[in-house]
Amino acid sequence: MCGIIGYVGDDDALGIVRDGLKNLEYRGYDSAGVAVQDDGERADGGVRIYKQSGEIDDLELPTDVDARLALGHTRWSTHGPPTDENAHPHSDCTGRVAAVHNGIIDNYAVLREELSAAGHTFTSDTDTEVVPHLLEDALAETSLVDAMRRVVDRIEGSYALAATAAGHEGIVVARQDSPLVVGRGQGETFVASDVPAFLEHTRDVTYLEDGDVAHLTDDGLTVYHEGATVDRETRTVDWEAESAEKGGYEHYMLKEIHEQPSSLRQCLSGRIDEVGGTVDVDVDLPAEFLQSLEEVQFVAAGTSYHAGLYAARLFEEYADVRATAHVASEYDVPAGSDPWRTLGVAVTQSGETADTLSAIRKADRRGVTTLAVTNTVGSTVTRDADETAYIRAGPEIGVAATKTFVSQVATLAMLAGSLGRARGAIAATELSDLLGNVRSLPGAVQQVLDREAEIRETAETYADGDAFFYIGRQYGHPVALESALKLKEISYDHAEGFPGGELKHGPLALVTEETPVLAVLTEGSAAEATLNNVKEVAARGAPVIGATSRDDVEGYLDARIDVPEAGVLEPVVAAVAFQLFAYHVARLKGRPIDKPRNLAKSVTVE
Repeated sequence: MCGIIGYVGDDDALGIVRDGLKNLEYRGYDSAGVAVQDDGERADGGVRIYKQSGEIDDLELPTDVDARLALGHTRWSTHGPPTDENAHPHSDCTGRVAAVHNGIIDNYAVLREELSAAGHTFTSDTDTEVVPHLLEDALAETSLVDAMRRVVDRIEGSYALAATAAGHEGIVVARQDSPLVVGRGQGETFVASDVPAFLEHTRDVTYLEDGDVAHLTDDGLTVYHEGATVDRETRTVDWEAESAEKGGYEHYMLKEIHEQPSSLRQCLSGRIDEVGGTVDVDVDLPAEFLQSLEEVQFVAAGTSYHAGLYAARLFEEYADVRATAHVASEYDVPAGSDPWRTLGVAVTQSGETADTLSAIRKADRRGVTTLAVTNTVGSTVTRDADETAYIRAGPEIGVAATKTFVSQVATLAMLAGSLGRARGAIAATELSDLLGNVRSLPGAVQQVLDREAEIRETAETYADGDAFFYIGRQYGHPVALESALKLKEISYDHAEGFPGGELKHGPLALVTEETPVLAVLTEGSAAEATLNNVKEVAARGAPVIGATSRDDVEGYLDARIDVPEAGVLEPVVAAVAFQLFAYHVARLKGRPIDKPRNLAKSVTVE
């Protein structure tokens, strides 16, 4: 969602924050703004704010500011439309305070009414604007740090807050259910909602935790929790700034699609011993718990939910345990479940997805053992869950998830094999076969990427379809759902995914000659049965595009995308082909592929 970047130090604060905002564009936004304090307090005692709706490149910033402190924000609208007035930062009545905010303040209406009655004037529709006015009142009596403490005692909801005030040193921040990370350099300190904002300057980071209030100065960081000073670990980010750049590709999404072989190798590195028939994903759950396990519940949203659906079938097949996937926002511990014999698995790329965090906390309160599967070291879900498995895919900037989906499935497949072996559910040879399929993924994906020109030609042929239907069975079903999501996210075309057998139970009424049907015809997707569904749509005149490794589908397809064999993971290789198809359809239509309208990379509000 919204992006925050702040800087205190000896360098050009305004330039650093402007560049940081550009680095955060992938999160999705509709307005942007910056607050600066000049080197020393201005003569009129204020803080300069520059903000407006629209793109960061359109933001008019001064060239004559010698600032050593700046605070920037990109807003994704929740309270009030994207207007200049609603853009962040927001200020108080005196013009001495500037504040930015990610999240939602649930009790803002009550606070706004109270502050208005006390004489405060509001200029926006946002919930955020109560914060600088609350700070204004508190600063009449105390320091900026203590003022922020008083503010967080008053507000309810989720927030990542950052504020500065004329006459007060540095930037003060606070977090609750919305991420904030501090970057630490020599004589300079950064704060942001995500690491790429400042990664070209430092890789030494500290992740703040819920309830933290922190003071950033050029000398460093002081963190307070429940009134006491606390130490928070400093970590070194293990990927370079160049990893978050386009590297010559037209879009981040295309770069990340092509990064999948290397991301998968990184995901698998050091985890699989095919000769010994073992796999280790650094998850340490008690053997007695695994033996008594009766149910695995995956909770996730969007692309991660589709990975969870794929994993549920893997866990049932290879670990001999009942497994279900739940849309996180709809999750409740099912009646009849024994919490003490249930494993709750939160699948989330960012580790900050609000719906997924809420679901896994609900499971934890019921006594369920929890496991996080995430890409982000130090994220909130890693602290909330009992154990964590990292997918190690590297940074993903494009809003539409690609490489993280494939790495999620690979990680979950390894977990399924590990659990199955620990439970005695599969023989060593069966585990070896599964691990062999996992190990084949980087090469199989590369073979699909090598056929990009053919996939682009297919996209050019069918890009003008009225709607797009994706069908698949078994492991092909979550791939059909995920592939439809990719196309609708970035092309704005109507796309739906179905289990192949469901076509004749309603959706077939929508099939015409202008409705391309994309079918998963691979191992693990009941290809023969799906081929019958292909015949059904072909009889209605629909063109059919098949992703397949089979030879018995010739004559039934209008276009074929070859997928190499990869056992039960072959459908996920087909997903890569459909990622490329979606990308080229969207590119033909001139869509803003990395920043699709109304969407954000990390959804940190429920």
